[in-house]
Amino acid sequence: MAFIVTLSSDELDANQDKFRIQQRLTKSRPKSLNIDASLDGPPVVLLIGEAPSQPGRDRSRWLTWIGIVARHGTVGAVDKSITVDPLRECMETIPLDGPDGILNRLPPPLRQEFERASLLGTVGACSDAVWRALEALLRAAWPALGPLLDWLIAQADPPVFGNGPADRSWQEQRDATGSLLRIADFPLSALAAWQRPLSEDAPYTAGLIPQPVEHSLIDYDVRVAGEAFGMFSEWQQGNTVRCDIHVLHDASGRRLEVVNVNATPVESRLGTDMLYYHEPTKSFVFVQYKRLDPETRSIYVDKRLRSQLDRLEETARLSSPPTQPSEWRLGSDPCFVKLAYWPQNTDRHPVQGLAPGMYLPVSYIRLLLEDDCTRGRRTDSTARVLGYDQVERHLTGTQFIDLVKHGLAGTVGTTREQLYALVKQRVSTGHSVVVATESSEESVRARQTRTRDRGAKRRTYLHRTYKQDPPGR
Repeated sequence: MAFIVTLSSDELDANQDKFRIQQRLTKSRPKSLNIDASLDGPPVVLLIGEAPSQPGRDRSRWLTWIGIVARHGTVGAVDKSITVDPLRECMETIPLDGPDGILNRLPPPLRQEFERASLLGTVGACSDAVWRALEALLRAAWPALGPLLDWLIAQADPPVFGNGPADRSWQEQRDATGSLLRIADFPLSALAAWQRPLSEDAPYTAGLIPQPVEHSLIDYDVRVAGEAFGMFSEWQQGNTVRCDIHVLHDASGRRLEVVNVNATPVESRLGTDMLYYHEPTKSFVFVQYKRLDPETRSIYVDKRLRSQLDRLEETARLSSPPTQPSEWRLGSDPCFVKLAYWPQNTDRHPVQGLAPGMYLPVSYIRLLLEDDCTRGRRTDSTARVLGYDQVERHLTGTQFIDLVKHGLAGTVGTTREQLYALVKQRVSTGHSVVVATESSEESVRARQTRTRDRGAKRRTYLHRTYKQDPPGR
């Protein structure tokens, strides 16, 4: 279905700068508005501007912004609300009325339905049939709008993963990608539009659809992004390692380089690792994913997990002692295990945000494994179990992300060369790796100010991808 928000030209002009900074909109709508669950299709939002009425003249409206409904809320006894996120500006003016207007090309019944839903100053809704007809006309008459529609609609239809090995691996890589965006303070929509890659062995990021950018920005994007990945470029030339690279730039000049690497067929892959490296402070955190049983929400600790803990402790030794206040950390644990929980049936209960789970520092896991709380059900059992019933305290996703964003967790004094060697070692042992490197000219104080700021932030960014072609192309 399609929601239609109609604003006067004066109101639209007054809010354009805010829309361009926030790239989202919350608007009240009457509770009486019919939103029938049986109306299928993506929840598209069309933001329309309307010129002041003139005696004896028809309405003059134009399409200015397009978005997707992220959620509905309640704002009072009379009204509810819709939050449009993401909201993106059309790359050219699209007239709705007059001889050149797109509404003239709609069949009369669909146009009448559109007119009833587009009253000035209100939020209306029309059927999926109206939206499908409009979408076809928009794509035919304004081809440049097609990539933006693809990007938006992909976010309106988030992936539903099954229980196959490829889906489970992509699930973990998707969670790692979302965590990295939250840590680096980039919009989640930057890496949210996704379609299944052609190969099940491909990284999750191979299926991402980048947000289209204006042509005036492409040259800048290519010039800067082309210098980004000297370390990982060798993997883009090989046939055995799949490596996809995404580069994001924000308005302040910060750059986030996201690399997703797979080197083994999905059936023999050992799991997913996430690494975040903050280049100005030469600090990284490492997260290894472990899936909890969906019924017991626990995991048995076997020899392989214990050996993996040994390797994580070796990784932690890359860190140096702090020598200045900005290098101080809450502890000496830069490595964590995320015990992640996904429900058995994701068709009924899709995980839209980050997967629920426990972030456990390695030193904490060592203590847990020596305590009776992790013993198996039998009192004489030597088996150890980690899960929600066994672990009384743990870091949530929000707590973990805040620690990393504030520079309170991670290594001290590690280089990009050490990071590359670590990633190469993890890939060679059969892990899928999602690594992000954040670069900027921010001072320690500026980073803290940005992280603590709860006000509206500019959410514009540039996005460049470096993808391998599928085999056979």
